[in-house]
Amino acid sequence: MKYELTEETKEICGHTLHRIVCVTAFESVSVGDIGGWIESENNLSQDGDAWVYGNAEVYGDAKVCGNAKVYDDAKVYDDAWVCGNAKVYDDAWVYGNAKVYDDAKVCGDAKVYDDAKVYDDAWVYGNAVVCGDAKVCCNDDYIVLKNSWSSGRYFTYTVSNKMWKVGCFYGTGKELIAKAYKDNGLSGKLYEASVKYVEEIERIKKELKNEH
Repeated sequence: MKYELTEETKEICGHTLHRIVCVTAFESVSVGDIGGWIESENNLSQDGDAWVYGNAEVYGDAKVCGNAKVYDDAKVYDDAWVCGNAKVYDDAWVYGNAKVYDDAKVCGDAKVYDDAKVYDDAWVYGNAVVCGDAKVCCNDDYIVLKNSWSSGRYFTYTVSNKMWKVGCFYGTGKELIAKAYKDNGLSGKLYEASVKYVEEIERIKKELKNEH
């Protein structure tokens, strides 16, 4: 046993989370070191070097295992898995049935959820949103753009399933353009330009790949 639940608790969405404390030193964690918050021992493996640091929260049926690290104010919940040498930190959220593993990193204000997978050496960061059935194994597998003409929010395109996440919208480029034009002409034209921009990037990448 490498950690125990302390009596320090807090409530999150109907879940009672406990602070953890190290009772057997491992890696860079010493006996007596206070960790983050988990709901039960099902959330953090007693084996390996996995650990939850700072004010990070892991709850629901989520699991952190292997040598994975969750720290800062990051959240991992629902049925999400973070394992291998993966790291989730800053204000990032991993939830739903999402899986983050191998040497992948999720950080900043990024969100990974639904059945999305982030793995290998991928780094999902900033304001990226990876969801649906998207698979991200390298930094070329998603593109983040910013709506500078109205809301100022960021939106994400995932290459593996060719889907767009824009606020509450999730769908294809064609569906995004149609919805944007219903809002107003300017929005339609600029989202259409964004979709065409990404399609051109994809075309060039494919062309270069075929050359090699």
